Amino acid sequence: MQRREFILGGAAAAWPLAARAQPQPIPVVGFLSSASPTGWDIYLAAFRDGLRSQGFVEGKNVKLEYRWAEGKFDHLPALAAELVHLRPALMVASGGPAPAVAASNASSTIPIVFTGVPDPVERGLIASLNRPASNLTGVSVQTTELLPKRLELLSALVPKAEIFGLLGNPNSPSRNDEVRITQTAAAARGKSLVAVAAGSESDFAAVFDSLAGKRCAALILSVDSFFNSRREALIALAERHRIPAMYGWPEFPRAGGMASYGPDLAEQYRLSGIFVGRILQGEKPQDLPVMQPTKFNFILNLKAMKALNIEAPANILALADEVIE
Repeated sequence: MQRREFILGGAAAAWPLAARAQPQPIPVVGFLSSASPTGWDIYLAAFRDGLRSQGFVEGKNVKLEYRWAEGKFDHLPALAAELVHLRPALMVASGGPAPAVAASNASSTIPIVFTGVPDPVERGLIASLNRPASNLTGVSVQTTELLPKRLELLSALVPKAEIFGLLGNPNSPSRNDEVRITQTAAAARGKSLVAVAAGSESDFAAVFDSLAGKRCAALILSVDSFFNSRREALIALAERHRIPAMYGWPEFPRAGGMASYGPDLAEQYRLSGIFVGRILQGEKPQDLPVMQPTKFNFILNLKAMKALNIEAPANILALADEVIE
């Protein structure tokens, strides 16, 4: 063997070893949300906790690219396209059905983990909860279906109320269903419902003035990521107008609102972080059953109730999973 051949042969044999020694690129996860980053820290912390449980730490062995629609649902398709252009390992669709639909339309191959999507089968996102059979999986949540229960609990807290308000987001794809279901539940109780809408924070003051003018004695707030990221402003307006309000997420009464009934949103984000970690480890979204919350929490803030001269009946107080003094 000539010396030149030996050197070349030895170098060629070493190339696979050198290639294996190269550091692997950090996977990129696109995070698409209909909400605003303001007020979302608690959910992002839960999401990162779920990731960490699977061995992934943001900035260390996984990179997250965030895109926030700030409540502007029509911006979601363009934001989803931006993330797809980055060629992420997978995408997270956060904050209801609209981000999931936008992400799904943007890519049929990139794995997508959604959070907070009611009825993903009916929306055509997946084939079934147990076998998604697509590039999507995640956490489904009941939101609209819980409106009659919120009305029931609010009626028990404010038994003399005859006119109830329902504040929703006009840009939400669930808006019509929310109004229809709540109107039916109110009529069954002999109550009237006033449906109002706010698509931006600048609408809030006028909406609450409208509720007061229409003599609404109690308010149900639709579950919407746009509202959730602006909970302090909504709580303050409900207090100013002295309107007892029922919310969908526990963060509202914990921030000073009167009451809430619904699942733990932070836990949903933790679960979605676990999904992301499992997919990064090689599992396929079509093989991961969609998860649904099984526990719904009823939370009362007694300080807020006292400010409104409301005293919870003993039987309703006994139903509370958490009572904030």
